[in-house]
Amino acid sequence: MKKLVWLLVCCLFVFPVRAFAQGPQAEVESADVEILSDGKAYASYLAFPSAGGLYPAIVLIHSFRGLEEGYRTMTDQFAAQGFVVLAVGWQTFEQSPSDATVQQLVRDSVAYLRQRDDVDGERLGLTGFCAGGRYTMLFLPQVDMFSAGVAWYGFPYSGETQPASLIGQLEAPLLMIHGTADSASPIGDIYRYATALTEAGKYFEMKVYYGEPHGFMLANGQLRQDEVAQDAFGQMVSFFQRKLG
Repeated sequence: MKKLVWLLVCCLFVFPVRAFAQGPQAEVESADVEILSDGKAYASYLAFPSAGGLYPAIVLIHSFRGLEEGYRTMTDQFAAQGFVVLAVGWQTFEQSPSDATVQQLVRDSVAYLRQRDDVDGERLGLTGFCAGGRYTMLFLPQVDMFSAGVAWYGFPYSGETQPASLIGQLEAPLLMIHGTADSASPIGDIYRYATALTEAGKYFEMKVYYGEPHGFMLANGQLRQDEVAQDAFGQMVSFFQRKLG
């Protein structure tokens, strides 16, 4: 039997979000939360529109550097676009948990989101950065609760199981965002993966930024505010708006 997922609200904020404007901005509430998975409480972060309603929801998987302040900022700005966003702290207990551990945490995160009155449980998306980009590529074919995914500078040919080996199971649309100067995950691997997706008849979109390195959305732990970062953020928001409705 799946473990129950509980929410512990440690602090709650209400504020307007102005940066990365993508049309009308909703007032947002945010909270530090804990998600129970396999008997452990994972320190995570939640943001959601203050106004009542039914919203699509996103599970956000941070990079290998942890749940940095920049991801909290991004989560807030994402919620201002009309999404309930849960940034799950998958490294709460160990730096490199197994794929199975993270997948169960993602499933438990979905269970939590579906318990909320403001979430449309049929409109769920997954996004991740760096290691989280790999997890997005890996879990999108395996966790059929997600209707779309956005993988930021992911690793299609690494890990316990290579995401590329699961292409045949992929049904949800995928957006890949990458930089040409990514030395950790070379752009050639992304083109190779895109070719494999094409040959398998799998729907994907791709946005490539010239000269951008691995992890380019954050600088010194903070969310970048320049033209590239704003455009990339807008690509993600637009994709989920189109695919989740």
